[in-house]
Parts: sequence; C-alpha cells; structure tokens
Amino acid sequence: MNTKKLQDEIIEDFKYLENWEDKYQYIIDLGKELAPFPEQFRDEAHKVKGCVSQVWLRAEEDGNIIHFQGDSDAHIPKGLISLLLRVYSGQNREEIASTPPYFIEEIGLGQNLTPSRTNGLYSMVKRIQAIAAGN
Repeated sequence: MNTKKLQDEIIEDFKYLENWEDKYQYIIDLGKELAPFPEQFRDEAHKVKGCVSQVWLRAEEDGNIIHFQGDSDAHIPKGLISLLLRVYSGQNREEIASTPPYFIEEIGLGQNLTPSRTNGLYSMVKRIQAIAAGN
C-alpha cells in the first residue's frame, strides 16, 4: 500500500476518536505495539536530534525498499513513531522522500501537541526522509 493510502487510513482511524484524551490514549496504545527495538542501536548514531525525549530510529535497506524501526523512552513520542513507521516503513526511497506527512495536520497533531513534541515529530520526519534521500 502506498504512503497516501496509509495516511488516509490513519486519518480515518482518528475520525472515530471524539476528543483529544481519546486520541492521546490511542497514540500511546500504538506505541505499545511497536516491535522491540534492539538495545545495540540505542546509541548516538541512531538518536533523533531535535527531540526532547530520547528517540531512536534505525533503517534497513532491501534494495530500494527501506524498513524502519524506532523507539522512545516516552509514551507519546513512541506512539508518534508508530504512526510514522506505519506510513513510511516498507516503502521505496522515492515514495518516502517525496511524500509529506499530511496526516499530521489532518488529524490535528500540529495544533494539539506541545510545541516541543511537534518539533520532535518533525525531526523524526526529517530523519526518515534524510535516510530515504541517502543522507
């Protein structure tokens, strides 16, 4: 499934949540479902700069396809990573690099996260797209 369809699914999922307390809980629950992150990658090389919380991101390439893993020491950032991985992991480089995460604004994250969490979320996006661009 391409990144647009995956983002549209996320937007649809959030339509059923009535308030931000429910949305935050859903985000936290998504983070709990992340695959365990290998301890050896909890290092500076995999740390996402610009996040107040500890956030790690790792990529494995399979030809032109990139698979991401991520983790955080905080509940909400961990759930935000889960949303980003749902969209971008398993996609090809061009799709990742050329597709902005419009779901962030569509579901209201930009308006309802604290400024530091919003900055951290966009730092995660930049890191994912930089990896896809080969940087």
